[in-house]
Amino acid sequence: MEHYGINPYHDKKEYYTMKSLYLIIITTALMAACTSGSDNSLDSKKKELESAQKELASLKERITTLEKEISAADPEFAKQHNKAILVSTFVAERKPFEHKVEIRGSVESRRNVLISSQVAGEIVKVHVREGQAVNKGQVLVSLNAEVIRNTIAELKTALELATSVYEKQSKLWEQKIGTEIQYLQAKNNKESLERKLATAYSQLDQAIVKAPFSGTVDQLPAREGELASPGVPLVRVVSLTDAYIKADVSERFIGKFKSGDPVVAYFPSIEKRINTTISSVSQVINEENRTFLIEVNMPKVNFIIKPNQVVVLELRDYINENALSVPTRIIQRDEEGQFIFTIENRNEKLFAHKVHVTTGISSTTLTEILDGIQGNEKIVDQGYRDLSEGVEVEIADEANSGKDLAKK
Repeated sequence: MEHYGINPYHDKKEYYTMKSLYLIIITTALMAACTSGSDNSLDSKKKELESAQKELASLKERITTLEKEISAADPEFAKQHNKAILVSTFVAERKPFEHKVEIRGSVESRRNVLISSQVAGEIVKVHVREGQAVNKGQVLVSLNAEVIRNTIAELKTALELATSVYEKQSKLWEQKIGTEIQYLQAKNNKESLERKLATAYSQLDQAIVKAPFSGTVDQLPAREGELASPGVPLVRVVSLTDAYIKADVSERFIGKFKSGDPVVAYFPSIEKRINTTISSVSQVINEENRTFLIEVNMPKVNFIIKPNQVVVLELRDYINENALSVPTRIIQRDEEGQFIFTIENRNEKLFAHKVHVTTGISSTTLTEILDGIQGNEKIVDQGYRDLSEGVEVEIADEANSGKDLAKK
């Protein structure tokens, strides 16, 4: 028996065949997404998945068309199959859309220095121990400076005599007794010895290694009895009062970051997060690894940090202050491109409507929509996978949507 030029038997047969194919396509797509093999690259798997998604969308459209045709010819079939699909919806609002990247960095301190002696000499005394807190100017290591001390004693004795001679010669010169050259020689001899004594005191000071700032002794390679040489480390002193975070950023992000941009710094070893800002962006590219350096402010925190500690930085590389965005998971693809489902009201009934969209940047869960929607549409969220163009839908109320949709 035929109705409206349609053979229900053949259409039903085709319909159930399409339903079987629909299940096969879903299974194939899932297997393609989950199976890993050495012969297939990630790009080829993505292309295979995209092709399967297009086939799936096409099959869903064909199934919907067949259901409509069969329902028109077979009322019993219509009663069994033409049931509204339960969905939830939302209205996309224009609001700031951000995209962030994660970059690995480390804690640094501008007060993390290895201190060495300025002169050569035997180490006679190490005044501190590892882990000890020290103040600025505190003596850390003393070198043998006996020769310098003897020189200072000799210079003091000579200076006393030179000063006495100068004072007497100066009084005689005031009385116009003696020659000017005698006065000038006495003055020069005294001043020369004063400068030599000042130099000797400076040499003595160089034989005493002091803390350049307040901090903690982190390393202490100095040993009493060893010979210290200029440039050979004796003590490492660290202070975190001037800490910051340093990271190397790929040159593909040139122009994306600037001083003052917000940053979320995550310390994976202790599972702590802080909000901070970029303090500076380098203008030079490292030739070896094609990166540039950024520095991030390190505020005072209530947990322990250490130099070279690993930090993961969340940096904002894109922002649209007035963007429409939707959950990335609800965007599907067919032969014409990417699409989402919206709700249309026709004759007091609700139907799914496929809307093709142009997408922009995707963040962790959201994708920016550049074209296709205006922002006042009801967009299908939960239940979108069961839809095709023109199928009747029912919107779950807020109180029951989660429970009802979970049953589907």
